[in-house]
Amino acid sequence: MAPPLQKDAKDRRMPSRRALLAGASALGAVGALGAAGCSRVATASGTDGGDLLDRLRAQGVVRLGIAGEIPFGYIDTDGELTGEAPELAKVIFKRLGVDRVQPVPIEFGSLIPGLQSQTFDVVSAGMYINPERCEQVIFSDPDYQMLDAFIVRKGNPKNLRDYKDVVEAKAKFATGTGYAEIQYAVEAGYQESDILIVQDQVAGLNAVEAGRADVFAGTALTVREVVKKSSKAESTEAFAPLVGGKPHVDGGGFAFRPAETNLRDAFNAELKKLKATGELFRILRPFGFTEAEMTDMTAKELCGG
Repeated sequence: MAPPLQKDAKDRRMPSRRALLAGASALGAVGALGAAGCSRVATASGTDGGDLLDRLRAQGVVRLGIAGEIPFGYIDTDGELTGEAPELAKVIFKRLGVDRVQPVPIEFGSLIPGLQSQTFDVVSAGMYINPERCEQVIFSDPDYQMLDAFIVRKGNPKNLRDYKDVVEAKAKFATGTGYAEIQYAVEAGYQESDILIVQDQVAGLNAVEAGRADVFAGTALTVREVVKKSSKAESTEAFAPLVGGKPHVDGGGFAFRPAETNLRDAFNAELKKLKATGELFRILRPFGFTEAEMTDMTAKELCGG
């Protein structure tokens, strides 16, 4: 998630985000970039709408920026690229005539800068679509929608159900680096300087279990998945944060460089077909997504247009 609103399951053993990034570094440096023999993708041409799709078809491979974040995009314990966004990318780019995808692991906060500097072709990390990011990149329509939820200690002793509760209880609040939840808490009246920023939902769970935080905020999906094996913590019911005083539902999608509208439009066309047939849900369901998290929202709506 890009500041201030930057954001983060197959039945496999799932390591921490730090381990995923570390374990993927060689793959990112050699596999993802080495095939091209350089650390940058080719610069965009002056063609109206961009010619990246044609170049990707000629190369036979598309480089995906991922953030090592379960369940959105990560390298599993077998060294394979997976996650909801990469698995969806494999299907859509195959249909677009690009047979292979290669991961470029990078910290979440560096995804948009990495795309802009042409380190990879597409952000494939389940990135939330919001007006701040829409000023920097163009997005596909969202492939999922998502509410927030909290990690709290068993029994939820402080009765924390939303950001207003956190403020009123003067609870110790934690969330992830660059997460949209930072701004949601601030909008509810929490002092940003008092927020405990941790690396990801695993670190957030650890903070709650250890008593360093009363609550960790994240997406409903990541929160409900990470607490499954905890004996000390639980997840709250999902809820919509307030933005401008109104309940807000987030949606995540793929990000492209602004000049590459032809690729974005072709991607959207295939995504629309997958939604119509129900295949999109079949792709995302193994990663913990529910039918309620499928969406017909558009990037234009989420960008504030």
